[in-house]
Amino acid sequence: MTDADVADVETLEAPTLEAAVDVITAGLERETLVTVFGRCTVEYDGRTASHLEAGNRHLMLKPDGTALVHTQSGQKPVNWQPPGCSHQVQYADETLVVCTSRSSPKERLQVCFERILQLSAYGGGDESERTVEGTEADLKTRILERPDLLEPGFRPLATERQTTAGAIDIYGADDAGRTVVVELKRRRVGPDAVSQLRRYVDATERDLHADARVRGILVAPSVTDRADRLLADHGLEFVALEPAVDT
Repeated sequence: MTDADVADVETLEAPTLEAAVDVITAGLERETLVTVFGRCTVEYDGRTASHLEAGNRHLMLKPDGTALVHTQSGQKPVNWQPPGCSHQVQYADETLVVCTSRSSPKERLQVCFERILQLSAYGGGDESERTVEGTEADLKTRILERPDLLEPGFRPLATERQTTAGAIDIYGADDAGRTVVVELKRRRVGPDAVSQLRRYVDATERDLHADARVRGILVAPSVTDRADRLLADHGLEFVALEPAVDT
C-alpha cells in the first residue's frame, strides 16, 4: 500500500454518532467503500421479513449499492442487499440509521446503531480528483451574490427553506417563473446527493399547487457517472461550480 493509499482512508475509533453520520455521508457521496462495526439492530422488509436484536455486527456499504451485514462468525452475511440499491444515513433519536433499499423488487434493509466501535471510509473512484477548498456556505454565498452563475435569470428567494424532506439550500425561481430547488455540495458527489435533491423536489411539489412544475438543480464541482445517469432518469439538472472563488 502506498502513502497515497493510506492518506485516502478515514478511520474513526469509537466516534460519536453525529460524527459518524458526517463521515458515512461523505464516503457515500464520494462512492467509497464504507465499513461500520458496532452494536446495532437489523430489520429487513422485502420478499420476507426478519429482525435481529441488538448485537455487535459489521456493516459494509459498497459504491455499487451492495450492503452486507456480518457477525463475528461464519463467512456468509446474515443480511445483504444486491448491487443497484440506494444507501441513506441519518441520525435520529440517539441512533444512527443506515437504510439500503431498492424499488424493484421493493426491499429495504435498515441497520440501527446505538454505538459504533470503528468506522472507515476507503478512498477510491476517480484517482485524479483534486482537492476542493471552501465550504457549502462559500458556495451558497457565490450564488447569492451572483445568481447568474447558476443560470441567467435565476432569482434566489429564500435559503434553508423548510420542507417535509428537510431544508432546501436555495429556493428560487427561473426567468420563466418556475420554482427552482437548489442543492449545494462542496465536492464531487454520487447518487445519494441526487436522491436527496429528488426528495426536496417531491416535497416542494406537494407543498405547491397540483400543476406546479418544480426544477431541481444539483450544484457541485463534479458528479460521478452513476449520479449523472440518475439525474437524467429523474429529470434533474447539474451545474458544475466550486465553492472557492476562481483566482
